[in-house]
Amino acid sequence: MAENLWIPSVSDERIPSASDEAVDWLVPRLQGDLLFPGEPAYERELDGFNVIARHRPSLIVAAVTAGDVRAAVEFAARLDMPIGVQATGHGIAAPARGGVLVSTRRMNSVAVDPIARIARVEAGAQWHQVVASAGFHGLAPLNGSSPLVGVVGYTLGGGLGPLGRLYGYAADHVTRIEIVTADGVLRTVSATEHGDLFWALRGGKGSFGIVTALEFELVPVRRLYGGGLYFPGELAPEVLRTWRAWTLDLPEAMTSSLALLRLPDVPAVPEFLRGRLAVHVRIAFAGSEEHGERLVRPLRAIGPALVDSVRDMPYTEVAEIHEDPTEPMPYHERNIVLRDLDPVAVEEILALAGPGADCADLMVELRQLGGALSRPADVPNAVGNRDGAFTLSTLSPPGAPGQVVRAMAPRGTGRRYLNFLAGPDTAEAAAECFDAPTYARLARVKAGYDPRNLFRVGHTVVPGK
Repeated sequence: MAENLWIPSVSDERIPSASDEAVDWLVPRLQGDLLFPGEPAYERELDGFNVIARHRPSLIVAAVTAGDVRAAVEFAARLDMPIGVQATGHGIAAPARGGVLVSTRRMNSVAVDPIARIARVEAGAQWHQVVASAGFHGLAPLNGSSPLVGVVGYTLGGGLGPLGRLYGYAADHVTRIEIVTADGVLRTVSATEHGDLFWALRGGKGSFGIVTALEFELVPVRRLYGGGLYFPGELAPEVLRTWRAWTLDLPEAMTSSLALLRLPDVPAVPEFLRGRLAVHVRIAFAGSEEHGERLVRPLRAIGPALVDSVRDMPYTEVAEIHEDPTEPMPYHERNIVLRDLDPVAVEEILALAGPGADCADLMVELRQLGGALSRPADVPNAVGNRDGAFTLSTLSPPGAPGQVVRAMAPRGTGRRYLNFLAGPDTAEAAAECFDAPTYARLARVKAGYDPRNLFRVGHTVVPGK
């Protein structure tokens, strides 16, 4: 969707650099490439999905091994330089200005053990790789809605996907993490090794080091009754009211969401959605086709849909449920977690984003929580918001103020969901994603493993006592 949308310009204005002597120390320790401002390869390496902002590091380590990551971290620590990581660039927040950026996109191997139902992925793997590999064995990961999102960043931020109400957050199913911490040590972290760090990483995201590999459980899901119902904008009031009432009595095997879409009139957008208000109801039911059809019947009865793609499908086609964009685009992503979604809240959302509303957001989305998402993980972790009923999130073009989220904030729990935050105005929002005791514990873990706050590019937990 990048065509005809604003894309920020970049320049090479006085980026702080490392000395030649320091670089000479780093070069022989790398198997991957070392890239500097002014080089075409440097610019290509910075390309990411969300172009609302762009990193401008002093140098990029294009890592191909965990050893490359160790060398990059040790280099940054020697010079007391900030260090960050980028795989796909979906969740960019505070862009690096100087320092070291580790690009992990080449570290993208995926291995599935179908007997143990475990997947092991490297730092740059994307969800479409895991879905395909697991699906060959009749298994599924707890992936996100987009097949192009990086597995590691998504999972460390919690991971709220199409199987969430049945199986919980992706972070709840992580069994092992390999991470380079600020001292340059590659650590294996699990429930029995560095348990405090294992707790923090699963939900606290990337503030504690650079993850080089992740292992997690797969679930025995071969097929879904899933897809999307697209309705014309004039039906938005009836669709939202019906969907809200419908969510009150659903089995946990049904995970759904609703989005009010105002997409631009550009070729990258399907023609039936261009330049108009439309409503997209997303369905993911991990049950039989017959049961799913009965459950969805009240939604289909609302009126004629623009498109009805809900059907029995192999799990490997799960990306067709949300139909997330695949072309880079600039956007702010903001959100709050709602305590509930009563009829008054529905009318408030319609007034802000329904037909006739002066709404600048490309998307206003509601995702139902509850079910397994409300229960603690078997091995406790830092994922918050288990008391929420829905997430309310928006995608907004550059310059849009995020009025829907601000107006609905009084109905929220006071917290946000970490994975649904992107753009420079969200850089300081990590503390808003956790209750006070959880954030205080995260700050203590941060102080133990990164007391100098080297990992401060992005949504950062500040070291504390």
